[in-house]
Amino acid sequence: MQFGVCCDPAMTECAAKAGFDFAEWSVGALLKPREPQSAFLAALEAVRGAKLPFPVVNCFVPADLKITGPDVDRSELRKYVATAFERAELAGVETIVFGSGGARRIPEGFSAEAAHDQLVWFGSMVAPVARRHGVTVVVEPLNTMECNVLTTVRECAALVREVAHPGLRLLVDAYHLLRDNDSCEDIVANGDLFAHVHIATVANRLAPGAEPCDFVSFFNALTRAGYNGRVSIEATIQSPEKDLPEVITLMRGLIPDI
Repeated sequence: MQFGVCCDPAMTECAAKAGFDFAEWSVGALLKPREPQSAFLAALEAVRGAKLPFPVVNCFVPADLKITGPDVDRSELRKYVATAFERAELAGVETIVFGSGGARRIPEGFSAEAAHDQLVWFGSMVAPVARRHGVTVVVEPLNTMECNVLTTVRECAALVREVAHPGLRLLVDAYHLLRDNDSCEDIVANGDLFAHVHIATVANRLAPGAEPCDFVSFFNALTRAGYNGRVSIEATIQSPEKDLPEVITLMRGLIPDI
């Protein structure tokens, strides 16, 4: 596995010294799809001067750009997606995380069936555009306090299989999964779909080791699923210089020797 940390370019010096392989930023911070090209180029310059590469970005779609519900603007979504992936290719981004709970949340009273069709449309629209630019979009199961759709590994895997395009894959986040007691066995059952992983403790969403949190079953499931890709810490890191070396040692120790 390759280990990374969600951070801005300034933190990459600490992360690189600790032995991390990559960093992860957000779509809004790096790609800036709603801002002029000049703003993107400034962010790109910062990334190119960082001590680690940024092959992954998260927070794909802003909350006000709806994917489900009566206010979906497909033209605006297409425009946003086109800009995001054009810039992702220029920035060397390989993976974009589709959590975006605000954008995909189903409005109260709106048909769940209609929302499902909208999510399938979005995935089917995004996947080939992503692929043309060398990017994979990964669907992230969010816990039920953060969203009311795509909240389990099984549900997200079903969407990915329905879209059936290599540009759309699956992510699992230990924080969301453990918080909702989602099934680790569903990680194993859908191992062929995973292209990225997030991790944080459940109680306060901190880096592993910052507070008690049992990740053994989670890492066992990833190994049984055959996953050997990227794992990002998506958490509050209280003291990077002190904490990051301890965190990466702990995570490497969690990989079972099977």
